[in-house]
Amino acid sequence: MPDHREIWRRSRDDLTAVLKSLGFEEELGQIIAGHLGSPKAIDRMTAYLRNVKPKTMELVVDEMLAIRSEIDEWRKKKEAREANAACNAVLYYGLGEEEDLPDE
Repeated sequence: MPDHREIWRRSRDDLTAVLKSLGFEEELGQIIAGHLGSPKAIDRMTAYLRNVKPKTMELVVDEMLAIRSEIDEWRKKKEAREANAACNAVLYYGLGEEEDLPDE
């Protein structure tokens, strides 16, 4: 089973190869991979490039920003759900027993 670094390298290299085949600089692949932040997001970007075959760098960057935005929104939603669960737990169970509270 490949380690995490190998998975990252494969995703980044695949993205870079697809971008190069479309006529873009290899450096663009390195930059995009760094901004996307995960092999899954990089693979999603690579799939977009293979299917759409964008002609301009603006379209490539626009898709990268759209993917990044969706990831950020998903994280915010996840954090909100976790905060809501913690708040509900406090409402249901309370903050603890009275002997757990400091003396005033």
